[in-house]
Amino acid sequence: MTALAPEGPSSVGTIVKLGVGAFGLAWSLTTTAAYLPPVLGQYTTSTSLIGAVLAAEGVFALTLPLVIGPWSDTFHTPLGRRRPFMLVAVGPLAFCLALMAFMPNLWTTALLVFAFFCAYYVYEPPYRGLYPDLLPESVYGRAQGVQHLFRGIALGGGLIGGGVLYHLWRPAPFLFAAAIVSCACLIPVVLLREDGGHTRVFEGVTTYVGHSWRVLRRNPDIGRFLLANAAWEGTFAGARTFVILYITVGLGEPLGTSTLALAAVASGYILAALLAGAVGDRFGLARVITWCSVVYGLGLLAGGLATEWHAWYLAGIFIVAIFAGTVMTLAWGLLFKLMPPDDRGAIAGLATTTKGIGLIFGTLLAGILIDVLAPYLPETHGYQVLLPVLGIPILLAVPLVFSLIRAEEIAGSS
Repeated sequence: MTALAPEGPSSVGTIVKLGVGAFGLAWSLTTTAAYLPPVLGQYTTSTSLIGAVLAAEGVFALTLPLVIGPWSDTFHTPLGRRRPFMLVAVGPLAFCLALMAFMPNLWTTALLVFAFFCAYYVYEPPYRGLYPDLLPESVYGRAQGVQHLFRGIALGGGLIGGGVLYHLWRPAPFLFAAAIVSCACLIPVVLLREDGGHTRVFEGVTTYVGHSWRVLRRNPDIGRFLLANAAWEGTFAGARTFVILYITVGLGEPLGTSTLALAAVASGYILAALLAGAVGDRFGLARVITWCSVVYGLGLLAGGLATEWHAWYLAGIFIVAIFAGTVMTLAWGLLFKLMPPDDRGAIAGLATTTKGIGLIFGTLLAGILIDVLAPYLPETHGYQVLLPVLGIPILLAVPLVFSLIRAEEIAGSS
């Protein structure tokens, strides 16, 4: 049974309630990506090993959504199809975050991080599937704008506020993130309603995986989007993992400088979230993503020229963050337009799977290259390679998104 999308003013409340869930997810992942590397730095100086622990997120993103996504298409319970998975995941998310900074060594910390990633990817695919279930197509762009406004606030709060908390007491950012997740991620579960039923269906792991790949073969436009999504997510993952170390270690700046840079990123991201939805709905999501990706990718390439910090970099960071934030804001809205109604959970799972590919290659490749090139880029201890290597996938994805402009127009007219 396909959920009916509400019309008119009721959509506004639904958009806000869904957006609060994104706030919790983004705060938890931002805290983990930004402040776990310093925690792991107590046990190892290898950026490759730190990158490997965080890149393990990609393994869970590659596997779990292939089952959880299509399962949530058929899981008819009195609570609905998507929300039971989300409810089950909230407790483990908060529990793992709360204990993350208290582990005694690298391996126990890593195991707890893996459990956190597992819970995260039980929650995310059904959560993503709620958007097209509960909203009309006419508000997809604006809905993603609101979602990314919440994500931008969480990004800024998690990075900047988390930095203050981290210096007061190392476990504090993780404990605060656990509280945020407990409250925010329950909002969509408790306050939203979806079509329910009384037949609990599980068709088997191989059935769901096979169905996901059949859906992919039937929808080549979805396949092109997923390749682009892997590039976007890989860049985002690599940047959020190493950006603080790039500024403090690579450029030799104090933590205050990284805080200012992160504030510029968060400000640009929030501004993009406020504007991108309306602009995307007006000119077409794929078209806007295409041109913003060009500026985004070129801005990252230019970032590789820096070997010392200058205050005017903040203006450039802010501008590039606007274009980057626009790409990330509109991406899922474009996918919602392209996906067939009966396979929303499966496609949301596939999209999260390609996010896993990006997470593995973006984070792990960046960490390895920093280690390998450190002797050849001594001024920045190898960190100078970070932004160019993350910019290349963004530019390679431009032709893929450009090819979806026509597909989006056809989907909107059908």
